[in-house]
Amino acid sequence: MLEACLRHGRSDLVKIIWHDGQGACLFSKRLERGRFIWPAAADGAVTISPAQLGYMLEGIDWRAPQKTYRPEIAG
Repeated sequence: MLEACLRHGRSDLVKIIWHDGQGACLFSKRLERGRFIWPAAADGAVTISPAQLGYMLEGIDWRAPQKTYRPEIAG
Protein backbone atom coordinates (compact mmCIF):
# COMPACT_ATOMS: atom_id res chain seq x y z
CA MET A 1 0.00 0.00 0.00
CA LEU A 2 1.43 3.35 -1.06
CA GLU A 3 1.72 5.66 1.93
CA ALA A 4 3.35 8.81 0.59
CA CYS A 5 5.01 10.20 -2.49
CA LEU A 6 7.28 13.17 -1.81
CA ARG A 7 9.08 15.38 -4.29
CA HIS A 8 12.14 17.56 -4.13
CA GLY A 9 11.67 21.29 -4.70
CA ARG A 10 13.23 21.18 -8.19
CA SER A 11 10.99 18.21 -9.13
CA ASP A 12 13.94 16.07 -10.27
CA LEU A 13 13.82 13.82 -7.18
CA VAL A 14 10.93 11.71 -5.91
CA LYS A 15 10.73 9.62 -2.74
CA ILE A 16 8.02 7.02 -2.25
CA ILE A 17 7.14 5.38 1.07
CA TRP A 18 4.98 2.26 1.06
CA HIS A 19 4.09 -0.52 3.44
CA ASP A 20 4.90 -4.05 2.23
CA GLY A 21 3.06 -5.90 4.99
CA GLN A 22 6.11 -6.21 7.25
CA GLY A 23 7.33 -2.63 7.45
CA ALA A 24 7.87 0.61 5.61
CA CYS A 25 10.00 0.74 2.45
CA LEU A 26 11.59 3.81 0.87
CA PHE A 27 12.19 4.21 -2.87
CA SER A 28 13.94 7.27 -4.27
CA LYS A 29 14.69 8.22 -7.85
CA ARG A 30 16.42 11.24 -9.37
CA LEU A 31 16.15 12.05 -13.06
CA GLU A 32 19.46 12.94 -14.71
CA ARG A 33 17.62 15.04 -17.30
CA GLY A 34 14.20 16.62 -17.06
CA ARG A 35 11.72 16.77 -14.21
CA PHE A 36 8.91 14.68 -12.84
CA ILE A 37 5.50 15.94 -13.99
CA TRP A 38 3.09 16.34 -11.07
CA PRO A 39 -0.66 17.05 -11.11
CA ALA A 40 -1.92 20.20 -9.43
CA ALA A 41 -2.27 19.95 -5.66
CA ALA A 42 -5.73 20.18 -4.10
CA ASP A 43 -5.79 21.00 -0.38
CA GLY A 44 -2.03 20.39 -0.17
CA ALA A 45 -2.28 16.81 -1.48
CA VAL A 46 -1.89 15.23 -4.90
CA THR A 47 -3.74 12.10 -5.97
CA ILE A 48 -2.32 10.04 -8.83
CA SER A 49 -3.33 6.72 -10.33
CA PRO A 50 -1.00 3.71 -10.50
CA ALA A 51 -0.69 4.33 -14.26
CA GLN A 52 0.32 7.97 -13.70
CA LEU A 53 2.89 6.87 -11.12
CA GLY A 54 4.32 4.35 -13.59
CA TYR A 55 4.65 6.98 -16.31
CA MET A 56 6.12 9.48 -13.87
CA LEU A 57 8.79 7.07 -12.62
CA GLU A 58 9.80 6.37 -16.23
CA GLY A 59 10.19 10.11 -16.87
CA ILE A 60 7.21 10.18 -19.26
CA ASP A 61 4.81 13.13 -19.26
CA TRP A 62 1.61 11.30 -18.23
CA ARG A 63 -0.55 14.19 -19.49
CA ALA A 64 0.34 13.42 -23.12
CA PRO A 65 2.16 10.07 -23.38
CA GLN A 66 3.76 9.36 -26.73
CA LYS A 67 3.71 6.01 -28.46
CA THR A 68 7.17 4.65 -28.86
CA TYR A 69 8.46 3.22 -32.09
CA ARG A 70 7.83 -0.48 -32.37
CA PRO A 71 9.46 -2.29 -35.28
CA GLU A 72 7.10 -4.27 -37.48
CA ILE A 73 9.73 -6.89 -38.29
CA ALA A 74 12.31 -8.10 -35.82
CA GLY A 75 15.44 -9.56 -37.20
